[in-house]
Amino acid sequence: MVLVCRLLTLEKLRENKNHLSTTTLKISGEPIEKLFLWGQASCVFTIGEEQQVLTFGGFGGPGRHARRNYSLLLDHKSGLLTEMIFKASPSPRMGHTVTAVDNTTYIIGGRGGPSEILDDVWILPSVGNTWSKLECCGDLFRPRHRHAAAAVASKIYVFGGLSNEGIYSCMNVLDTKNMQWSVLAASGEWPCARHSHSMVSYGTNLFMFGGHDGQRALKDFYSFDTTKLRWNKENTNGGTPSPRFSHCMFIYKNYLGILGGCPITENNQEVTLLNINHRVWFCVSVPLLSQSLCVRSSSVVIKDDLVILGGGASCYAFGTKFSQPIVLDLHSVESMFKYDRNKDGTVQRRDAISVVELSRDEQNGILDHDTKLQDACSGSLTDSSPLVLQLGKTYAKLAKDIMKKFGWLDLSRKVRISHDNGHVLFPINESFCALNAEEHINRNLDDSCTFGESLVFSEKKLVGDNLSLQDALIFFSSCNGSVMKDELAISRKPSKSPQTIMKELVSSLLESKGMPSQLLQQLPARWETLGDIVILPKTCFKNPLWESVSEELWPLVAKSLGAQRLARQGKIMPNGTRDSTLELLLGDNGWVTHYENGICYSLDATKCMFSSGNRSEKLRMGQLNCRDEVVVDLFAGIGYFVLPFLVKANAKLVYACEWNPHALEALRRNVSDNRVEDRCIILEGDNRVTAPKSVADRVCLGLLPSSECSWATAVEALRVGGGVLHIHGNVNDSDETRWLDSVVESISNVAKNHGLSWNVSVEHVERVKWYGPRIRHLVVDVTCRQI
Repeated sequence: MVLVCRLLTLEKLRENKNHLSTTTLKISGEPIEKLFLWGQASCVFTIGEEQQVLTFGGFGGPGRHARRNYSLLLDHKSGLLTEMIFKASPSPRMGHTVTAVDNTTYIIGGRGGPSEILDDVWILPSVGNTWSKLECCGDLFRPRHRHAAAAVASKIYVFGGLSNEGIYSCMNVLDTKNMQWSVLAASGEWPCARHSHSMVSYGTNLFMFGGHDGQRALKDFYSFDTTKLRWNKENTNGGTPSPRFSHCMFIYKNYLGILGGCPITENNQEVTLLNINHRVWFCVSVPLLSQSLCVRSSSVVIKDDLVILGGGASCYAFGTKFSQPIVLDLHSVESMFKYDRNKDGTVQRRDAISVVELSRDEQNGILDHDTKLQDACSGSLTDSSPLVLQLGKTYAKLAKDIMKKFGWLDLSRKVRISHDNGHVLFPINESFCALNAEEHINRNLDDSCTFGESLVFSEKKLVGDNLSLQDALIFFSSCNGSVMKDELAISRKPSKSPQTIMKELVSSLLESKGMPSQLLQQLPARWETLGDIVILPKTCFKNPLWESVSEELWPLVAKSLGAQRLARQGKIMPNGTRDSTLELLLGDNGWVTHYENGICYSLDATKCMFSSGNRSEKLRMGQLNCRDEVVVDLFAGIGYFVLPFLVKANAKLVYACEWNPHALEALRRNVSDNRVEDRCIILEGDNRVTAPKSVADRVCLGLLPSSECSWATAVEALRVGGGVLHIHGNVNDSDETRWLDSVVESISNVAKNHGLSWNVSVEHVERVKWYGPRIRHLVVDVTCRQI
């Protein structure tokens, strides 16, 4: 049974009982100012058998602070800092990631300047003498910074990040074997878009915490199973870390640690640790952190040491502050989290003293790690799955000798170190599991024995000729061993594309129903996503025969694409309300939340249209300075341009005109969700009737194919002194000049008819996208100035 925890804090320890030893590094070699950085990234770099800390990039450094492209190598034991000089190097940047895979270091993305967001990938082999830029293939990887990356086996997983287009919520994967990018379609509870979050790998799982969604700091904690491609929002016990971003997260043995970040609070002198096995958080005080600003720092674990580099902040009153490099000794963490089993069936944690209720099986001595061992060996894992026995490094030599003696090692696979660097994975054969399941080991441990402490065995007894089978099995059980699937062996199998999986699943369905295989030609070759809905093109699955198997078909298609909801695209109705005809194929309703350019849009996709092709124009409107302006949007919809004006351009007030009841419902929800309802007046009905007069500094006319029906209304909405009109239209590319002239002439005539003496001119033309063959979506910014 799974361990179910109910955490009750009984008392706090005296302050001096629960500290981690901390040291400020004394730097030699290169000047310490080269480590006065923030936004840099670090990882373990192995030279021979020696592990050091490699740090690249960041903002700061000696003299005038700037973005850097130093490659710095730090021996944290001696404090020796060396700058590695290469023939070629990535450009100066910050907000990138540095990830080690085997003996190679990878740099991904970052920010080289306010408008220079990067998407490049660079590699540095540990035996190489230069950085090399990779030419990657596969799916498009968009430029970003402040993303998070972690490696499992040969793949680097990248989630989220920030660009000039907005905040991302996608999971991109770089396969370092073939240098190919892919965008994952995963199941489960997908995290919202975020930046400045943290992500680490533990075995075949990823853990992700916090970040910023463009509105607020986050405290949600997710895991991602890289074998099942499934997100899970974790339920944990204890004192969950406070909301934060730009923090550090690390893995040490079976513990996950979080420290630092924004906002800066009194808790920033603590490290919050999660016992991964039990999903229980606890805090450890680190007084030296109170003297540091661990904001946009980097952290690296080498054996029992946590090395924290960089970090800082810029304050208007006090200038720029950078943090000194420090080292935390983590070896005592395990002693701070041990359980004593009480007679009443509870376990008592020794540090904060917390009470955890145990199931009956656990009261009888079968704790979680043993349960996993027995479940795995008694058949819960498929017989065809290659298995490994995971043990702490302390037991590695004895365990290997014993397994060799009894012939339990699978010699076709190699013994290797786990991803958290704290365990050894022994490939085992079927005979080990069969014996362990038959024995149902009864250890008869003394009730006073603390969980996590193994029985003391004589090495001579364990490896001698007289070692019994029972003693060998007791040894493995007392070592907190876990049997699990060998995910590395599984991952070596060639992965299948979603198209291949879909074709196989649908082909089997057609065969079982006796339907023609020619129908497979109607499978989609591409699809789009809106929030968590996967949208298929309107040309797929059009044969009426598909209707007869729809109940079985759509779950199979969704499974192949990793989707929970499935829809098929339709045409936007050419009526005044431009209704969506999206057909929901799988799912309860069409309401979806989409994050773009740091703005939250919610809509019922089956009733309202959403154009991802207008992203650049929404971004452009958001970059305007409208702080003291009143804006009128005559075709507000769900808030496509209303929200950028309010959230990003800081408009003083926006009048939003809309007559579609479905769009109005979404619009009201969106201004509330984005916390701008106090600066938005929603006017329901025909804008030619409802729009205000003589109030606007600018008017948005975002209707396609033409907004000419409301040009007179727009002129009336502008102040008497004039303003700016943003007029949208679909225009044949050969008619662009003629159309622009006609816009200026028409607006001039309307103004004249209303008694306004204006000079009307074209200030800017934005070519948004191709709408069809030779038809382009244009936006012309028309300036009207009083003569």
